[in-house]
Amino acid sequence: MRDAMLHAVWQGDGYVALLARAALTPFEWIYGAASLVVGARRAAVAGRAPVPTVSVGNLTVGGTGKTPVAAWFAAQLRARGRAPAVLLRGYGDDEPLVHARLNPGVPVLADPDRRRSAARAVARGATALVLDDAFQHRQMPRDADVVLVSADQWHEPVRLLPAGPFREPLRALERADLVVVTRKAVSPERAAMVAERLRLVARGTPVAVAHLMPAGLVGWIDGVPASLDALAGQRLLAVSGVGAPEAFLAQLRAAGALVDAATFPDHHAYTAQDVQALAARAEAAGRVVCTLKDAVKLGPLWPAGAPPLAYLSQSVVFETGEASVTALLDRLASPKATTTPVPAGP
Repeated sequence: MRDAMLHAVWQGDGYVALLARAALTPFEWIYGAASLVVGARRAAVAGRAPVPTVSVGNLTVGGTGKTPVAAWFAAQLRARGRAPAVLLRGYGDDEPLVHARLNPGVPVLADPDRRRSAARAVARGATALVLDDAFQHRQMPRDADVVLVSADQWHEPVRLLPAGPFREPLRALERADLVVVTRKAVSPERAAMVAERLRLVARGTPVAVAHLMPAGLVGWIDGVPASLDALAGQRLLAVSGVGAPEAFLAQLRAAGALVDAATFPDHHAYTAQDVQALAARAEAAGRVVCTLKDAVKLGPLWPAGAPPLAYLSQSVVFETGEASVTALLDRLASPKATTTPVPAGP
């Protein structure tokens, strides 16, 4: 409920939303001033990363697709001969499980001190590091910053917290090595418009567009994928506890599903009572579909007699800017991309 109210304030065009944003403007100024001070303190990073390191982050709170994109970068580095590890701060228990599901065999370490987890990963044999959500957390050195901006959530004018979803102003993109506009349910034209807007402020930083497209349904128990065609005309219960549930629901409706939505706050920790209530609602729908982020938490608790649980898998497909993405990956995977270790510490 809280997340839905925030998104209504941030993206709404009605009188109430405009009034709410106006009332929050003084707090936005305070947040902006504080972020400048904190950013200046974090700017100086001693040493270099122990192995080639890429950060995948964003400018906003939630919903940009950073986990699947970070997993995609880890898979691409692995395909180029590196042994990657994924480093997380560990905001939610779901993120390590999602990464493990997307890239079996790739180590995932959750620790607020990423220098410490980097040292552990390298000691275990990692030859590349992917930092999931680290653009604002600059204590850990990195060789490249990839910053995601969601076209599905884009709304102008850009507003900082709490009047809007932005953690930093757009000019922070000048620190990035690559900007990726992600889209889930909006049109390519919408994503292209956002990309062009960001090129004006990124000052020469390459801008790419990636479609986080639904690849199919995957059964939680058997892991067997099924085509989205199976959803056409079907009633289902759509369960989501993510930063931007609207895009997930829009993808299901675009596949022709008749959706009964059950939305929860981002990183929601499902209880036994939640699962019982959802299983009861699922009886009427006959089918339950959730995000992978939710499946890793719901799956172990899902009753054996309830309608089967499946999650909507996502593929990362670059629609524009692929040459810039390839160049960055090749640079990180190059045998010459070696650095000197940095001691663990804050």
